[in-house]
Amino acid sequence: MKKALKMFGVVLGVIVAGVLVVLSYVKFALPDVGDAPDFKVEATPERVQRGKYLANHVTVCMDCHSTRDYSLFSAPLVPGTLGKGGEIFDQKAGFPGRFTSKNITPAGIGDWTDGEIYRAITTGVSRDGHAFFPVMPYPYYGSMDDEDAKSIVAYLRTLKPIASNPDASEADFPFNFIINTIPQKATPSKRPAETDAVASGKYLVTMAACVECHTQVDKGQIIPEKMFAGGREFNLPSGVLITPNITPDKETGIGKWTKEAFISRFRSYADSSYKPHKVGPSEFQTIMPWTMYGGMSEQDLGAMYTYLMSVPPIRNAVPEKFKPAESKTVAMR
Repeated sequence: MKKALKMFGVVLGVIVAGVLVVLSYVKFALPDVGDAPDFKVEATPERVQRGKYLANHVTVCMDCHSTRDYSLFSAPLVPGTLGKGGEIFDQKAGFPGRFTSKNITPAGIGDWTDGEIYRAITTGVSRDGHAFFPVMPYPYYGSMDDEDAKSIVAYLRTLKPIASNPDASEADFPFNFIINTIPQKATPSKRPAETDAVASGKYLVTMAACVECHTQVDKGQIIPEKMFAGGREFNLPSGVLITPNITPDKETGIGKWTKEAFISRFRSYADSSYKPHKVGPSEFQTIMPWTMYGGMSEQDLGAMYTYLMSVPPIRNAVPEKFKPAESKTVAMR
């Protein structure tokens, strides 16, 4: 009996030691994406303009790194807060911790090198080497053309400095270990020719990370066989948002939409006459930044439509798009 207990103690000790080694490696050796590249981005007018377009209308960096007014439909940006950070993504919204967006104006990252900003965008690793939570969809940004990534860097340098020092992010256990395994080295792709609508649309849809919101998840990971089929739920103060199916299924997706209707739906929010309406408690609200995506060009929106029409149609009815906080169900509006 004593021999058996001794053997059990030895085995248990080996297991505990092994677990500690693995945890130490994950905590202190990861993320391992390499050093920030050593380069200086030449801020040409073309690069700054391209970066402004991407950061405000495609990758929508400004969406999370500014203050959004949730009293208005689609929570447009509050004027004067562009890039100041401070938006909170916490347990109330279903996140495994309390994560805050950083100040990306020159007042926040002005002393970062261009290479450090580039690495943060494309790999999700901060200046000091810690991993960002992927509410910033860096796994998708990592595949963008180097020129587009550098254009965003050039644009960020032009933002008006805003004094703001958001709280540090804190991940809950065990995600404080898991988060270090997420960043990967960037794998840049070449920006497709605009004449190739499917490839160009795929590139834009990837940068916009549409699949993240429009796909159900399991343990935080998107379910591949349900890509773009909608049904993912997001907890908002006013209720639960349920994303729609954007596959080309004719009955439950957008298969009956024309390209013109698709483009018009987005561009209507960029019309100078459009004014977001007030949203009261428990009334339908969305995290979809319509006013930002609405600023995309008709050509780019058309390419996105063409690509989405090329993905496999998935039958997935989403009967509700919002469940008010005061009620469990609401009719589709």
